[in-house]
Order: sequence, then structure tokens, then C-alpha cells
Amino acid sequence: MSWKIEKLGNVITQRKEFITIDNSVEYKRCRVQVNRKGVVLRDIVKGIAINTKKQQVCREGDFLVAEIDAKVGGYGFVPSELEGAIVSSHYFLFELDETKLLKDYLAWLIKTDIIQDQITSKGSTNYAAIRPHHVLNFEIPLPSLGEQAVIVHRLNIINEEYSLLDKELDQQQTYLQLLRQTILQEAVQGKLTKQDPTEEPATELLKRIKAEKEKLIKAGKLKKEKELPPITEDEIPFELSEGWAWVRGDDVASFIDPQPSHRTPPVVLNGVPYIGMTEVRDDGTIDFDSARKVSVEVLKEHNKRYTLEDGDFIIGKIGTIGEPTFLPKPFNYTLSANIILVQPFRNSIDAHFITYYLQSPIAIDLLKSQSTNSTHLVFGIKKSRMLLFPLPPMKVQKVIVAKVQQLQQQLSQLEAQVQQSRQYAQQLLQSVLREAFEQRGKVYEMEEEQVLNMVAEGEV
Repeated sequence: MSWKIEKLGNVITQRKEFITIDNSVEYKRCRVQVNRKGVVLRDIVKGIAINTKKQQVCREGDFLVAEIDAKVGGYGFVPSELEGAIVSSHYFLFELDETKLLKDYLAWLIKTDIIQDQITSKGSTNYAAIRPHHVLNFEIPLPSLGEQAVIVHRLNIINEEYSLLDKELDQQQTYLQLLRQTILQEAVQGKLTKQDPTEEPATELLKRIKAEKEKLIKAGKLKKEKELPPITEDEIPFELSEGWAWVRGDDVASFIDPQPSHRTPPVVLNGVPYIGMTEVRDDGTIDFDSARKVSVEVLKEHNKRYTLEDGDFIIGKIGTIGEPTFLPKPFNYTLSANIILVQPFRNSIDAHFITYYLQSPIAIDLLKSQSTNSTHLVFGIKKSRMLLFPLPPMKVQKVIVAKVQQLQQQLSQLEAQVQQSRQYAQQLLQSVLREAFEQRGKVYEMEEEQVLNMVAEGEV
């Protein structure tokens, strides 16, 4: 195979096509996703909403490069549905000389690190922002058109197999997520465990909760709230197991707004972490290092309203309650205004049971039905106190928690296997791409005449 290293400037040309925005006309605007994930629609807006009146026009098949985001894979091809879309001067448009370079060949090549390495390499090409001449000076391996067509054809076939596998793994991941929700649903309905008829009923547990609340109020650790209305038949979503009882959130935990003023305290250099849901990692731990720091005086002020203890957890207020996150020791941090602090009544309630319920489809549906906002969930202190909770006997709570933890551990192992399979498939695809481009078509040897015949017959 006759390969050579060619500068992009020999096979692509920058295209500048500017228009003046008409305030009365509606325009499609596009953007490039980072990590080489392609060009997508940004929005559709009237011209009057566009501040910069000189904009570039995109054409299908243009190679679009973002001035700033190129260093994080911000480049791709304009799809047919974005023909005529506009971008600002912070993007660069290039058209291909298809007598030398097939669009699909370059589309596959940018999935490798051949161009990305030239953008991010140290030295003179370590750009804060990329310029058109940088793009034109990038070097790529360039075989003949026929050889390019062979590579594209073979990679398309491999990609079809990869896509089928990826789709299957997506389905498996979806099934596992649905199964996780089903486990939570059945757990809080008492369907995962057998009921012991001799177990002390939840009505007795409620008496102890009431006594515990009164004790906390007398000690000044809990604010006495206005009594909530009784639960009506219309509110109850399903029938409980014998010995269980429907209660309100106010009966299982104290829901606290850490910062009722909602004023964000100023940042200080050497202070204590200010924690909200944005600091919660995917694994449920808290990223204290990235949290903003506030003064120790803020912590002291917060400690006048609440004292953190083992078993306390936080949930989000707006958009979604998020993953209930248990707060770790030492408690040398304070909490932000965008979360709710939940302090279960520890002598009568298993905190994990509450978190499982809050993540269950039943609780989410109840919260959505109570939300006054149609676009996202709003979960405040009043809704927390009013929310219905199924309350099982204490021993049953413990059994349910143990069972859910066992099943979730098994699900996590299955999810890890799916993720491992996905990574292995991605590694295989990258290995094929390396063979195709870095080893200069080693695995795609074919007579060029045969390839050209395939092209002529429309097979490639």
C-alpha cells in the first residue's frame, strides 16, 4: 500500500462564508461536542436574540473545529440536518478536496489520537486556543483514494458489529437499572421479606417515636412544629403488610434547612468545606477537596441550628432529590442551602430504610404529584414533612435493609461486568483503528483495482 504523511492543508481548505443576521429570521445554531462526539444542534433562535450579527454558515460535510474546545476533542463533521446552520467566528470551517481525501476516511481517522496528539502535545503546539493555520499544519497518514475506501468499508463493517454489541450492553445496563428500581419498590412494600405475625406492630413503634421527639424537643435539639393533618384514604398509594403503618415524613425524621436565609457565604482561603449535592461523587462519597471554603464562623452559626450525628444524610431540593448521601465523620464542615439535612429518629428508624424509600419509584411519583413546578422536582422542607412513608416494625426494617444491600451488591457486580465488557469492546475498536491508521492499513491489504471496482459498483 502506498502511504504518505500529508499536511491537512494539502487536502482541506478553510471556507469563510459570513452572513448578516436578520432580526426577524429564525436560525439554527450548531455546536461541537467535546471528546470528538460530533456536531449537534445548539438551539433555534430568532435573529434578534443573536448579539453578534456576523455569523458563518455551515454546509453538510464541513469539518468544524472549535477554537477553544479543540484541545478537548471539539471538532467533527456537519451533518445533513444542520445544512445552513450558523456558528460564530470562534469556529473554523474546512471543506475537503474529495479528489484526495474521503470524508469518511477523515471521520474515522479523527476517532484515533493522531490529530488529538498534535493538538495537545507539548511545545509550540500546546495551544490555549487553536487557529486555522494549526489545523492546516496537522499531519495525517494518507493512502490513495482506493485504499481509503477499503479502510472505510472494513471499518464500517466492524463498527456495525461494535454498535450491535454496544446496544446489547446498553440494554443490559437498562435492565439492571430497572431491576434496581424494582428491588427498592418491592422492598418498601414488604414483598422481599416474610412478615412475622408476632412482631411488635408499627403502631407501638410510633408511640416510641413520639416519646423520642418530645425528649428531643425538651432538650432543645428539635423544633416543635405545627401538627400535620391526618392521612386520608385518598392519599394512600397501596395497601401495607399487616403490622405496618402509613406515617408522614415528620414521624420518621427531622428535615432541616441548613441555611434558611439562602445567602451563600463568602469564600475564604483557609476555611471549612461548604457541602452540597454538587460535591457528591458518583460512588456516594463527598469530594471535600473541590468544595468551596467558608469561614469557621459560618460553621459555628450552623451548629446553633443543628448538630451532625452518625446516620444523618442529605438530599437535594430542586431537580431531583439525588442520591441520599450519608455524612461522614469528622463533622468539620457545613452544609449549603441547596440541600436538605435528614436526621432520622435513631432509636426507632433505620436510616437506610428511609433512603431506600426515597429512591423508590413510589416516593418519586408522590413527590412529582406534589411538585408545583412542571419542569423539575421541587422538594422542600414542607413537602418532606408531609411525604407519606410506609413504616414497618423495627426488626422488619433491619431485615429489609440487609436484603436490599445483598441484592444491590449482586447488581453492582453485574453492572461492573457490563462495564468491563464495554471497555473491552472499546479497546478492541481502538486496536483496529491503530492497525488501520498507525500501522498504515496493515490488515486491509487489497488490490487497488479491486477496490476501485467496488467503488464504481457502489459497494463501498
